[in-house]
Amino acid sequence: MKSIFAILFSFIILSCHSKHKNNFKAKEIYTSENLIVTQISENSFIHTSFKQTNDFGNVPCNGLIVKNGSETIVFDTPINDKSSEELIQWINKTLHSKINAVIPTHFHDDSAGGLQAFHNHNIPSYSYIKTIELTKKNNFVVPQNSFNDSLILKVGTEKTITKFFGEGHTKDNTVGYFPSENILFGGCLLKELEAGKGYLGDANVKTWSNTVEKVKKEYPNVKIVVPGHGEYGDQKLLDYTIALFKDQ
Repeated sequence: MKSIFAILFSFIILSCHSKHKNNFKAKEIYTSENLIVTQISENSFIHTSFKQTNDFGNVPCNGLIVKNGSETIVFDTPINDKSSEELIQWINKTLHSKINAVIPTHFHDDSAGGLQAFHNHNIPSYSYIKTIELTKKNNFVVPQNSFNDSLILKVGTEKTITKFFGEGHTKDNTVGYFPSENILFGGCLLKELEAGKGYLGDANVKTWSNTVEKVKKEYPNVKIVVPGHGEYGDQKLLDYTIALFKDQ
């Protein structure tokens, strides 16, 4: 009888744990004038900084922090070195974590604008080889390490995958995936629901939909999708972006 009770009790605990895991309530856990950090799952956090533009006003720019044990990896820097320094300090002091790497997913400043702050802390940076070329060409701070197609980096006992699927928002846009929580960081390749096409100065609108189709096929189990700007969501962001640039 005792063993039956123990099994039942374990099952209840497991059910509660699973339920808690699946129904994580996102919450802002840090807010300042320049930076917002929102926890979206047990081990993933969106960092949002702000870019003042002539055409689109004060634009919120997203990046992603993923964590395992006492290690983190950061996708995209905040918009400048000041906001990036603030984020680095927050990760060190609040998450009590080392930053293993920073990965700018394309060459624009809403992805790599705060790279120098990370380099100042001896945090290694990694980018797709074309991102290296484009940062050099534009006299931006250049990521230190390149990859040709995809990159797997460890964070604690888990891994992250960064991969180039084709041109879209830029010629070099990559996406980041955190398999343990099925979270996709789409960066500026992906749009929030109801978004317009945004800045197209470096875009390839003809291939954009096809590129996102490949992302969707590669990660069928994705649960959370984080765009470069605006609200995160689920697979609907992939479908919305595909439809937005279809038949260009």
